[in-house]
Amino acid sequence: MRGLLLFSALTLLTFSSAFPQNSTKPNVVIIYFDDMGYGDVEPYGMTGIPTPNFNKLAAEGLRFTNFNVAQAVCTASRAALLTGTYSNRIGMAGALIPGYTKTALNPNEETIATVLKGNGYVTGMLGKWHLGNEAPYFPLQYGFDSFYGLPYSHDIWPVDYDGSPITDSTNWRGRWPQLPVIEGNEQVGTVTTLEQQSMWTTSLTDRAVSFIEKNKKSPFLLYLAHPLPHVPLAVSTKFKGKSELGTFGDVIMELDWSLGEVMKALERSGVDKNTLLIVMSDNGPWAHFGNHAGSSGGFREGKSTAFEGGTRVPCMVRWPGKIQGGYVTGELMTNMDILPTICAITDAPLPANKIDGINFAPFWLGQVNKSPRDIFYYYFDKNSLKAIRYKHWKLVLPHQSNSYESGSLGKDRIPGQGKQIKVSQGLYDLSHDPGERYDVQELYPQVVAEIMKYVELAREDLGDDLTGREGKNIRHPAFTK
Repeated sequence: MRGLLLFSALTLLTFSSAFPQNSTKPNVVIIYFDDMGYGDVEPYGMTGIPTPNFNKLAAEGLRFTNFNVAQAVCTASRAALLTGTYSNRIGMAGALIPGYTKTALNPNEETIATVLKGNGYVTGMLGKWHLGNEAPYFPLQYGFDSFYGLPYSHDIWPVDYDGSPITDSTNWRGRWPQLPVIEGNEQVGTVTTLEQQSMWTTSLTDRAVSFIEKNKKSPFLLYLAHPLPHVPLAVSTKFKGKSELGTFGDVIMELDWSLGEVMKALERSGVDKNTLLIVMSDNGPWAHFGNHAGSSGGFREGKSTAFEGGTRVPCMVRWPGKIQGGYVTGELMTNMDILPTICAITDAPLPANKIDGINFAPFWLGQVNKSPRDIFYYYFDKNSLKAIRYKHWKLVLPHQSNSYESGSLGKDRIPGQGKQIKVSQGLYDLSHDPGERYDVQELYPQVVAEIMKYVELAREDLGDDLTGREGKNIRHPAFTK
């Protein structure tokens, strides 16, 4: 039993007994990469790119092989992480676009930062926000004491993927504003070139290290949301040309360096053993960028789909002395589960509104050997239920989907073309068929019937645009001007 190897009988009596009231509250560091595919680092199968710090994290922490994000796209994934809910429950979908999208995360929603700030934590965010395009819908209004970074993805600017300004008046991307840099609630700069983009990983890492050193005597939450390896790829001179896989490999090596700098800062500050470090990606790779995109690790399709290549991503958690190092689990977990797990570990109250996340603290800490989650709903678009996971089964429902496999791949900075396809209903046994290639619904009609019960529950609760259902328990986003 894993727990028996880790904990004394006293620790195993109850979860709360592991955290007496006079103990120091653990710090929390969340690192969220953008478009990092399941297979982009060595612990998940990457070859050709050395990632010693990801390897170190895997050796010292708990690594998940069945970790899914609520939706395989920027805004929706981040909303689910920070609020612990299906993003469609709170009206958040897709990727917010300035001048087009008129919604933002409702400030009434409680976030990880909100609950920890109320529990005495210093809270800071660095990097990509993408839950509101303009003030007052920036991180400081959602529980963060400080913020430096971007309001949205760094490809939302009037510059083509090759770095040249867009002068074609018919190209709608050319109507976007230059990329703003935000500190607090104010714009403090503008990004106009790929050379300026190349400094993001270094500048955010330096600020992360400073935040840790400044706040080492107080319990803190640091949310570091790297803009990369989302395109356009940009890498500093210290890593340019260092990998065997071109610019993409160089970017991954620099992100690995960043992870290492954060871990060293925690150790140097004397807080590494009292810090819960959580490292994840927001969704799978944007595959039609070819060699400028990452690897789905062999799973089907990628970002912006309800297939495993879109939603299944790397996830590793480390807490020295509390979480067993070098342990790998195939148990199902989602990014919605991070918030309630952190609340349990830090003794913070859960949000007042309904959430969908489940507390994984007993599992992380080795007190139980079974995941508390059996069910996961794969929503996409605005509110379309496209699949349901039940234990090791996945029932894909009829829907339209973007497809990279049916489209074309690009090369270097030039993207290929995605293609819309019609997806038929299919049942997949992910234990034997993680690539979702072999439909076995005719062999297991009883499994289909069982999962359809959960389909009905999902449609009743959250709704389903594909069948014209409106959910009974959905909440509204903020509506901007």
